[in-house]
Amino acid sequence: MMDTGERVSGECDPRFEAVKSEFKRNFTERGEIGAAVCVYLDGRKVVDLWGGQADRETGKTWQEDTMAVVFSSTKGLAAMCLHILIDRGIIEVDAPVCKYWPEFAANEKDAITVGMVMSHQAGLPVWQESRPEGAVLDWDFSAARLAAEAPVWEPGEQHGYHAVTLGTLEGEIVRRATGMKIGQFLRKEIAEPFGADVWIGLPENEEHRVATAYMDEPNPNSPLFRKFMEEPGWIGAKMMTNSGNDMALEIINSRARHAAEIPAAGGIVTARGLARAYAPLSLDGSLDGQRMVRERMLPLMRTTRSASSCDTILRVPTTFTLGFSKTWGARSLGQGEHVILGEHAFGTPGMGGSIGFADGDARIAFSYIMNFHGPGVGLNDRGQSLVDAVYRAVGYTSSEPGFWVR
Repeated sequence: MMDTGERVSGECDPRFEAVKSEFKRNFTERGEIGAAVCVYLDGRKVVDLWGGQADRETGKTWQEDTMAVVFSSTKGLAAMCLHILIDRGIIEVDAPVCKYWPEFAANEKDAITVGMVMSHQAGLPVWQESRPEGAVLDWDFSAARLAAEAPVWEPGEQHGYHAVTLGTLEGEIVRRATGMKIGQFLRKEIAEPFGADVWIGLPENEEHRVATAYMDEPNPNSPLFRKFMEEPGWIGAKMMTNSGNDMALEIINSRARHAAEIPAAGGIVTARGLARAYAPLSLDGSLDGQRMVRERMLPLMRTTRSASSCDTILRVPTTFTLGFSKTWGARSLGQGEHVILGEHAFGTPGMGGSIGFADGDARIAFSYIMNFHGPGVGLNDRGQSLVDAVYRAVGYTSSEPGFWVR
C-alpha cells in the first residue's frame, strides 16, 4: 500500500476536514489505488479531492479530470433521464412499457409498467437465453432479447435487482419515446446544461482520461455468492454466468466497452461530474439557474417504491425508489453488502464501491469513484467512511435502523 499523504490533491472546506482524513486513510490503510470524492452543500462545492494512481502498472497518477467506470452508479444517471421525461409528460410512470415499445408486450408482458421497470419489479433481472461473448456491446440484440422473454416472477409482486437489464429496459424506453439514445439524451439534458462530466458511451477523444479498473476477489461470505455456489441452477446465477463475459477485466478496460451504451453498468464519470449531476436534486431540482426537473418530481425520486428483507437476486435487504436506491443492507453484513445514507437520500451504488446520491434534507450531493473495485454491489469501508464523515460534518448521527439522521 502506498502512502499518498503528499499526493492527495484538491480542495476541502475546513468543515469537512474529516472527509479529507478518511480519504487519505483509504490509501494508507484500506488498499485504495486511485480515487476521487466530491461533495456539494447547498449547491456549492465543498469537497473536491483526488489522489493515487490511475494506472498501477505505468504509475500514471490520478489527475483532476481522471474518470472511472462506475458500474451501477450509472443507474442514477439513467433514472434522471427517465424523470426528466416523466416531468415533461413524455412518458408516464403507470403506463405499460409496450405503449412506447410495442414489441415488449410479447410473452404476457403487456401489463408491465414503466414504474415496475424502474423499481426492479418487472421480473426481468437477467437474460434467460444464452448470450454470446460481447452481447452487452450490441444494443439492438440485447433489447430484442428482453422484449421476447417472459418474466421470471409475476411483475409487481416482488422485486429483485436488475443489475444490467434495467439499463437496457430504461434506455430503450428513452429511445422509443424520444428517438435519442440514452447517452445522447444524458449529454443534451444533463451533462451539457449542468457542466457535469458524465458519460454513457464515451467518445474516443476522452479515452485517455479513463483510469484502469482493478477487481478484488469476491467475498465468499456474501449471501449472493453463497446462493450462487449452493444453487448453480438458480435464475439469479445468470447475472454472472450469462453476462457474455462482461466482467472480465480485459472487457471492462476495453475501448469497445467504454464506447458502448450500458446505462445500468457502464457509465464513465469524474467524481466532480457525478456530484454535480446530483446537486440540483439536493435542492429544488435546479442549480445555478438551470432546472433539471420541477420540485414536484423530487418525492417520486426519494419515496420507496419496493423494499424487502431479502432481495430476490442480491439476497440482502434492499430498498428502491423509481430508479434510485436508498439505504439498504446493514453494516453487520460486511463489505459490499450495505449502503447507509440519510433517511431521505437517494442515489445508486456501483459494484465495487462507487456511489452518487442526493439528500435534500441535508442539502448535500455526494460522489465517490475509484479504480479498485471491492467485493459486492454496495459500499465498502472506503466509500462508507467518506459518506459517514460527510453526514457527521453536517450534524447528523447514525440511528439504530442504520439511517443517518439529524
